[in-house]
Amino acid sequence: MANGALAGVRVVEWGDFVSAPFCGKVLAELGADVIKIEAPGLGDSSRRHGPFPGDVPHPERSGLFLLANINKRSVTLDLGTASGRELLGRLLDTADVFLENGSSGQRQELGLDYESLKPRYPGMIVTSITPYGLTGPYRDYHGCDLTVNALGGLSFGTGYPHREPLTTPLYQASYLAGVGAAFATAVALLARDLTGTGQLVDVAEAQVIGVLLSGYHLPTYIYRGVAGWRSGNRMRLGLFPNCVLPCQDGYVCIDAPQLEQYRRLLDLMGEQDWMENPRYRNRRAMSDEYPEEAESLITPWFMQHTKREILELCLEKRIPCVPVRNFDEVLAEPQLNDRQFFQPVTHPEAGDLRFPGPPYRLGATPCRLVRPAPTLGQHNEEVLCGELGLNRAELPAMARAGII
Repeated sequence: MANGALAGVRVVEWGDFVSAPFCGKVLAELGADVIKIEAPGLGDSSRRHGPFPGDVPHPERSGLFLLANINKRSVTLDLGTASGRELLGRLLDTADVFLENGSSGQRQELGLDYESLKPRYPGMIVTSITPYGLTGPYRDYHGCDLTVNALGGLSFGTGYPHREPLTTPLYQASYLAGVGAAFATAVALLARDLTGTGQLVDVAEAQVIGVLLSGYHLPTYIYRGVAGWRSGNRMRLGLFPNCVLPCQDGYVCIDAPQLEQYRRLLDLMGEQDWMENPRYRNRRAMSDEYPEEAESLITPWFMQHTKREILELCLEKRIPCVPVRNFDEVLAEPQLNDRQFFQPVTHPEAGDLRFPGPPYRLGATPCRLVRPAPTLGQHNEEVLCGELGLNRAELPAMARAGII
């Protein structure tokens, strides 16, 4: 990782499950040396979450853990012991960034809040990811993806109007918060280069979701007074068509807001009797007032074609449209494979795996997957003895005492 954009930056990660680990993964792909602190015997809770090959639980074969912890080193420390906290303090002496997503009570009890750390580590960036932020009325509340999506506004518009609101699947709020925290941390490192001092990066998952929605929903509310609503397979905040429709072998998403795009779609579909009806010339009304009726007019054409046929036709006509792919189709996608997006990694317990690479490419400092996710405590000796100077003979006794 010597040529990574963050080469020479050390991150000590005290993070669990998704948000902080995924932030650490992004920083590690950019070249940072990320040391992950895990509890002895248990480790990150995602080790027990899965999914597992053959649905057989194994702490070293969890797909979630293997994805979110690529390129890191694992050190086990019991921070409930004085020795564990002392070793963490020595690691933080070498760190540029301390990354965490613990609860308010945990931070205060262990002295890992920013105000406690700042006097000893004035040049260190402390990145904290929480459901609702470190300030405000909800700062001490527990949260999860469900509540974060609700407070951030995403659930308000997700689902069908006659049903309950829905959250996004697979912890998307936590992943998005991790990505946002990673790049906020990178900016804080740039600021440190100018000022010589560290700072607190306070990332609230609910705020990340709120900002994600603001670019589209704020102007809609300001200019139309519409706050959004659940509308099932369609957006209903723009112009028809903006929906997911069935086709011969699955589904496609069609969104053609510009008039020329819509005209090209109609030309592609060929002459239709309904096209001359004035009722179907008001695209705002088609989207807001009778979307099911409007969709029923164009669905028969989509049902005559496969996803690939529709994609090729729409590309040729410059009509915004994408197929809704399943996992097997994504893995077999020629464009992703030609660009070598999926990268092979061999893990000592999970075997040969393919992971999605970074969603961007840097010319001078390329991102790479250079090591698989660590086994629990894999780098105890390397870090504690090789870098902190502990005597190797001490490790067995420390392990028996539950310190590491």
